[in-house]
Formats: sequence, C-alpha cells, structure tokens
Amino acid sequence: MKPSRVLVLMHPDFTPPDSLKGYSEKEKHVWKTEYDVISTLRESGHEVRAIGVQHELHPIREAIDEWKPDVVFNLLEQFHGETAYDQNVASYLELLRMPYTGCNPRGLMLARGKALSKKLLSYHRIPTPAFAVFPIGRKIKRPAKLGFPLIVKSLTEDSSVGIAQASVVDSDEKLAERVKFVHERVGTDAIAEQFIDGRELYVGVYGNDRLRVLPVWELQFGEDAQGKLTVATEKLKHDLDYQEKRGVFYGRAENLSPELTRRIQRIVKRICVTLELDGYNRIDFRLTAEGVPYFLEANPNPEIASKEEFAAAAAHDGMPYPDLLNRILELGISRARAVLQTE
Repeated sequence: MKPSRVLVLMHPDFTPPDSLKGYSEKEKHVWKTEYDVISTLRESGHEVRAIGVQHELHPIREAIDEWKPDVVFNLLEQFHGETAYDQNVASYLELLRMPYTGCNPRGLMLARGKALSKKLLSYHRIPTPAFAVFPIGRKIKRPAKLGFPLIVKSLTEDSSVGIAQASVVDSDEKLAERVKFVHERVGTDAIAEQFIDGRELYVGVYGNDRLRVLPVWELQFGEDAQGKLTVATEKLKHDLDYQEKRGVFYGRAENLSPELTRRIQRIVKRICVTLELDGYNRIDFRLTAEGVPYFLEANPNPEIASKEEFAAAAAHDGMPYPDLLNRILELGISRARAVLQTE
C-alpha cells in the first residue's frame, strides 16, 4: 500500500506517548492498541495524526478540513460514554464522504444490539442460546421456557463489563439479584441467556464483499477451569496479574476436526452477511462437548493490538501485523470508493 495520510480517532484518555520508555506493563496495557496502531503505521511509511474524541464531533471535521487525510483509522468504541453511539461516529464519517476503517454503522447497530442479533441469527438457524431481556424499571419475571443455569449480562455494554462468577445464576432469586446489579451498577438493561458450558472460541474475520476467516482462537481458562464453571469474567479478560497468576492465555484452538473448523468458518461468514458486518470483526462462540458452536456475540472493530487474539490469529494465517493494518486501511478506502461508484 502506498504511503497515506491517516487520521486516528481514539478516546482522549487512551492517547499514547511517543515512546514506551519508563512505562510499566500495566500502564502500557491501557493504550497498547492505540500505540501499536500509530507506531506501526508510521513505521510502514504513513503520515499519522491522532486526535482524542469524546463529546464533540467538530474536532473530526476540523482535522479533516485542515489536514485532508486519505483515510480515518477509527479506534473509538464509544461516544459521550455510550458504546451504542459508536455507530453515529461512523455515520458522520460517511456523511463527510471520508473513508474510514472498521465496520459500517448498520453492522455496528445490529451487532451492538445483543437481543436483535440473536433473534436474526436464530431465524437463520444458527445455534444461539435462549434468552430474555430485562429492561430497567420493569418487573423481573423469567419466562417459563427459559431454564437454568443462566448468565446475566449488560444488554449493550461489552460482554465482559460487569461479568463475574456471580453472573451465572441457578434460581429466580439469584436471577433477580444479578439483574438488579446490572441495572444499578452497570446502568443498562440486562439480558439473561442460557449458559453454555464449553470451550470459549474467538474467530476473527476481515473483508467487505469477500471475507477472510482467520484461524479459530481459544481462551484458555487455566486454573479457573478446575472444578467450576468457566466464565470469561471482566477480571479474567483484563487483569494482567490475574492472567499470569491463574495461567490464563489465548491461543490457537487445538483438537478441532477439519470438518468442525470448516463448519465454524461457514457460520462466521453467514453471521457477517446476516448482520451486515464488514471491515474487521470477531465472532465469539461457546463450543459444547457435542461439537455444537453456539453464537455468543459479534464484536465489530475488536481489539487490534499487536499481541491480542485478532492480530495473533492473522499472523498465524500468514498476515504480519503491519500487513494487517495496511489491509484494514485498504478495506476502508475500497468501501468508500465502491459507494461513490454506485452514486
């Protein structure tokens, strides 16, 4: 890819320093994605400018008008503190006719709505856990057909937010208690879905019209898998000390038959088409002992740091990190070009 002007959007708190010198692993963990993207793009010959965006859109417009970038690398996961508003930033970039990386606003909307995405995929006969939604201010009553155990999550926040061992419930009393926890502590509606006991699989995919599915990756629970239900808690997924202490790590899923691997890859493509996902995405599954991959959720614009599961799976597939970022840029540019050609 020829050198380009790349405007990188991020939360102001995640703006990285120019150098890693003097920072601990915990400190670097906060802005590792932003640092990896910016530094790697610069090493690849691109001219890069980073801006923090949180409550106002005008800094984006000013930077585009003044600097005239070729493409925007969108690392925003929220706006005004709301994850559901990330789609509006993508829509704004589309209105400006500005090429941008990652998923389009329609895909963001469908994927962020956990209940809606599950309904759509269930209609298309993709294995999906049964679920019920519990809005704030409504009576907490479990549908009779929804059996235990259940796992209670935020309906709109990232799946790990508010997730703990106590999120898995086996009675109506515990269900009500955990739903209230999500309402009061996370501040969102809650979703309770059938808990699928099994292996936690993550499958990266990139592309617009033609999709490339990456090798299946797995969250290894380490000591947390011994004698209790495996839950991808907020602490397990984000606490580096906890991961090291308990032997938690991500790696390629082993002992999957070629037939099962191909089936998962086909399902991933069907999910992307159904939810209108493009750019780069990660699809999460629980694989039962019987070999049934249950869809958990779709993650548009997933973690893209150089050592995280998406980039690691791409590297295993023969796509080094600099090439992966360049490919993501190309996908954003080609999508914008295709839209203009149809007008």
